[in-house]
Amino acid sequence: MNQKYKGIIYILCAAFCFALMNAFVRLSGDLPSVQKSFFRNVVAAIFAFIILKKNGMKISHNKENLGLLIARSTFGTIGILCNFYAVDHLVLSDASMLNKMSPFFAIIFSYLFLKERINLVQGIGVIVAFIGSLFIIKPTFSNMALVPSVIGLIGGIGAGAAYTAVRKLGQRGEKGPCIVFFFSSFSCLVTLPYLIFDYHPMSINQFITLLLAGFAAAGGQFAITAAYCCAPAKEISVYDYSQVIFAAIFGFFLFGQVPDGLSILGYILICGMAVLMFLYNTGKLKMFRGNREK
Repeated sequence: MNQKYKGIIYILCAAFCFALMNAFVRLSGDLPSVQKSFFRNVVAAIFAFIILKKNGMKISHNKENLGLLIARSTFGTIGILCNFYAVDHLVLSDASMLNKMSPFFAIIFSYLFLKERINLVQGIGVIVAFIGSLFIIKPTFSNMALVPSVIGLIGGIGAGAAYTAVRKLGQRGEKGPCIVFFFSSFSCLVTLPYLIFDYHPMSINQFITLLLAGFAAAGGQFAITAAYCCAPAKEISVYDYSQVIFAAIFGFFLFGQVPDGLSILGYILICGMAVLMFLYNTGKLKMFRGNREK
């Protein structure tokens, strides 16, 4: 099979796994987002540790990268906590789409901190995608879901900042499994005090559901890593937005959720901008690339 098609299959599997993770998080019931995050990251940390040992890789990190690893882990933890809160309080597909704003925020952070230039297409994409997010958030005082919607958007901002740090760590030669292990362990340590002092008892079903959320998240991490090993991000990243479709299906059949018209319009705008940047990155929007290539 062509490597590109393998990458597409892997990234679709990753999108399915992450949507399934959100569904399990919602199914786990009325538990604090911090507690859900802890059990999700414990499973991810164990999987990352197994991979490190299997490949004979050292857990130690370059001291020069410690600041970036802490930044990646801090913003990543904020992203997960906010995403889980949004999953518990919003339509599942709305929460997923707000989290998928992360690539657009990554463009902004890459410009601010990595000095990577924002071109015309990226600028248009960021602006229109943000407008799309406003259709999902619906920022009016009469909107009862305003607070969880804003928190969901903050989760996307946190994830975008985390991905920017990951990009810089990759440029410095830090290995993927090491980054995942550091992040997962860091997140567990940060949330552990909360569990010690304010632990909410769980039923067996809730415990199993959170473990399943962790396994789904680990599956998503493995699949997305395999995807980007098979093909460049610019050729396959747009397929990651299929997570919103999977989330809408899970939301409808498991929770009877149906997104409203404004949210659907927001989906179209954000996904449309993702497709626009995909076409640009693969060289199919020559009217925008022509002047730069001359």
